Amino acid sequence: MKLEGIAIIGMSGRFPGASNVQEFWQNLINGVDSISHFREDELEYSVSTAAEQAAGQKCVRARGVLDNVDQFDAEFFGINPREAEVMDPQHRLFLECAWESIESAGYDPGEYPGLIGVFAGCSLNSYLLFNLCKDRAFAAGFAGNYQVANYSILLGNDKDFLATRVSYKLNLKGPSMAIQSACSTSLVAVCQACTNLLTYQCDMALAGGAAISFPQKRNYLFQEGSLVSGDGICRTFDEAADGTVFGNGVAVLLLKRLADAVADGDSVLAVIKGSAINNDGEVKVSYAAPSVDAQASVIAMAQAAADVDPESISYIEAHGTGTPLGDPIELAALTKAFRDGGAKRNGYCAIGTAKTNISHLDIAAGSTGLIKTVLQLYHGLIPPLLHFKSPNPKIDFARSPFFPVTEKIEWKRGDIPRRAGVSAFGVGGTNAHVIVEEAPVIEAGGSSRSQQLLLLSAKTETALKKMSENLAIHLLAHPEQNLSDVAFTLKVGRKSFVNRRALVASDIADAVGKLRSGDAKQLFGIKPPQSDPSVIFVFPGQGAQFVEMGRGLYESEPVFQKEVDRCAEILRSHLDLDIRSILYPATADRQRADSQINETAVTQPAIFTVEYALAKLWLSWGVKPAVLIGHSIGEYVAAVLAESFTLENALALLSARAKLMQALPGGSMLAVRLDGETVEAMLPPEASIAALNSAKLCTISGPDNLLKSFQSELEANKIASRFLATSHAFHSAMMEPMVAKFTEIVRQTPRAEPIIPWISTCTGTWIKPGDLADPSYWSRQLRYTVRFAEALDCALKDAPKIILEVGPGQALAQLAHQHPEKSKVITVCSTLDSSNASGNEQAFILTSLGKLWLAGVKPDWTGFYANEKRRHIQLPTYPFERKRHWVEPVKEPHPALNSGRNTVPANGARSSADPNHAGDATVTAGLLENVIHEQLRLMTEQLETLQTKESV
Repeated sequence: MKLEGIAIIGMSGRFPGASNVQEFWQNLINGVDSISHFREDELEYSVSTAAEQAAGQKCVRARGVLDNVDQFDAEFFGINPREAEVMDPQHRLFLECAWESIESAGYDPGEYPGLIGVFAGCSLNSYLLFNLCKDRAFAAGFAGNYQVANYSILLGNDKDFLATRVSYKLNLKGPSMAIQSACSTSLVAVCQACTNLLTYQCDMALAGGAAISFPQKRNYLFQEGSLVSGDGICRTFDEAADGTVFGNGVAVLLLKRLADAVADGDSVLAVIKGSAINNDGEVKVSYAAPSVDAQASVIAMAQAAADVDPESISYIEAHGTGTPLGDPIELAALTKAFRDGGAKRNGYCAIGTAKTNISHLDIAAGSTGLIKTVLQLYHGLIPPLLHFKSPNPKIDFARSPFFPVTEKIEWKRGDIPRRAGVSAFGVGGTNAHVIVEEAPVIEAGGSSRSQQLLLLSAKTETALKKMSENLAIHLLAHPEQNLSDVAFTLKVGRKSFVNRRALVASDIADAVGKLRSGDAKQLFGIKPPQSDPSVIFVFPGQGAQFVEMGRGLYESEPVFQKEVDRCAEILRSHLDLDIRSILYPATADRQRADSQINETAVTQPAIFTVEYALAKLWLSWGVKPAVLIGHSIGEYVAAVLAESFTLENALALLSARAKLMQALPGGSMLAVRLDGETVEAMLPPEASIAALNSAKLCTISGPDNLLKSFQSELEANKIASRFLATSHAFHSAMMEPMVAKFTEIVRQTPRAEPIIPWISTCTGTWIKPGDLADPSYWSRQLRYTVRFAEALDCALKDAPKIILEVGPGQALAQLAHQHPEKSKVITVCSTLDSSNASGNEQAFILTSLGKLWLAGVKPDWTGFYANEKRRHIQLPTYPFERKRHWVEPVKEPHPALNSGRNTVPANGARSSADPNHAGDATVTAGLLENVIHEQLRLMTEQLETLQTKESV
């Protein structure tokens, strides 16, 4: 499959009657006319006085209105309230839509490694004129001193700064430029974005436009033959069409080279196969009039760029302003382009426009039409063209390739990809056309994990709560989505904020239930995280082992499996067995394995293998230790990670250690709920303090019978104690017979300075060069007391840290919770449950990963998903918490703004009014009739000439 073209991977917008793209689609497909019609008492401003209306001027109270344009989440973007208040709402809403468009594609703009460009334009800033500009003095001062006194207001209101503000606030480093070409602006922006992507000046690009004019609720003057509709209804291509209606909107798309989008696992909504831009030049009736030849040319250029046959195009999203002559000229240009391109059939290509639903959105019209077309391709439906009853008599649909869509029709996939053309023609003659094709079918990937970790974060707790509910609603509505892709998109496609939640779920229903449960055990969160917190890896010693420890991870995590296999192969020559047969036995061998797992010669290599493989798994997920602490044999894992030992040498040394211990007389170890000083005063002479684990917990070692008698004595004094699952009395005098021989083995083993700081549990402080140089260190380490509590003291002396237990069980995690300096512990996490009773080690370790993220750790999600092909999918975007930022307008605009109302230019120059394009000015009552009629006559002759050629 050739992956050529530009993928559309994200979209966002605000439209009349729709606060987002999804609502826009529902209105389109349900045939909703979203143009608002106002009562007289609802008008915020009137273009005509009562006397002028009484004299015969007709005013129409209709417009496409956006709700809540005074609202903005300034805090989210780090904009202070005063700055937000004086900023053009077009800038504000475009900024929100830009963020949403990137998030809708499943990306965090701050973490994307490539360059993201911005290409955008906006309409005339009437907020500045009507709301901020209170009098002539302000206008004069702004014009004369804007570079000094009003510079901040200029930055928030001039068209030049729309695109660059987005780049600044979202930290985008690709090309960033303002595009202005009147009504074609936002589609021209799309074309420019495509060019920059194809020339590798950026890797993704935002393209679109904003058009919000104030006051929104105002009327306009109507005159026969003008641009605007006489009753506030846009009847594109209809015989009753008498003009367009203007409205407000914002539309933004995110684009990417198709090959890159597929390789990166993006959800491709549609593909731009070709685009073109041109200008009419001077060969036309007037500056603002359209040119059939230029329109036909730009359509043909786009088709040539896309390398498609016009007969393969089955839909056209027309400019379609609904003017009596503009519509026929557009159809004539389309027909010419299609016929010249070889299309011979009639009536095979549907044609429609969004303007009949939402009005003409000026600058944002082209990108809005493109979004509508993408939605049609995505959903396989074409919505009806509203208000169409019979065609404009100047349009001969029967002898053209086109037919108007009068009712909702299915647009199914076939042998040839579904294709569409989208047009936008601007006042002044800049024309744009793009060819859009359905997205290629991309197979969804599976997942090696039966459990998924879902992460959510927001700037505020209330936004986080709303985010959770929005996700639950979305998942209920889209049960077909792959939960693995949901989890992936939430991890890599969302910025991490301080208020966080995490949950582990097995399927969509499980996720929805936990999102809505409010159960802290299922939907867990903590206080705002520390910045770049340090993590301590702590490795448990003997006594925590059990058969099947890590089996769930061995079967689901390739990194863990690889490291277990590696250790097992190295250990074969030292143990004369496969350690995996004991760790993960067949059912028939389970009883044998349960016995062998507690034999010291097997136990210690088994624990090391699991802990080392777990550590490598955490490292592959980007969880890196700042400090290492190993409890007894756990210190060997620390030494290997710190590169003081090679893995091969450590396993050889540990195997020799375990065999020497196994050959010694048996003994016992007893955990006692008392401090070391008190226990030492009670201790029989033949027993030793093996470990000082916390201020109120220590372990003693000695002969079996001696410790049994000692336990009876403790029970009599109501002191809690518990025997550990060990075969020998480690860290006691009973180890003395092996010390000399083991010291000699260590002497022959290469050792190196650690690359990761490492705290010795033999000394209770940082490992020193002299310790590693001395071969007797490792003999003292097995003979004398494990000073785990002191090691934690040492680790927690400076900044707060996270403690992660890397091994079977949660014994060390519990000790950390009991530590006197626990206030310096941000959070404590374990890796494996204390037994395999739950049968779900994957859920356990993912829960810990979630807790680490909650505490501020930044995992490497690339490593986490290294063995999966995941997709960026569409999920709910950030729930902005908008507040009112608004400067109320003066009740009546000052004379400087209103002095030209209803007047004729002094020089009697011809009007630039255009029956095809919609500038936002109204045609005044004093417009010279002969100028209008002359333009209409010339355009009619041009159209009749074209139709005669077509007939021939």
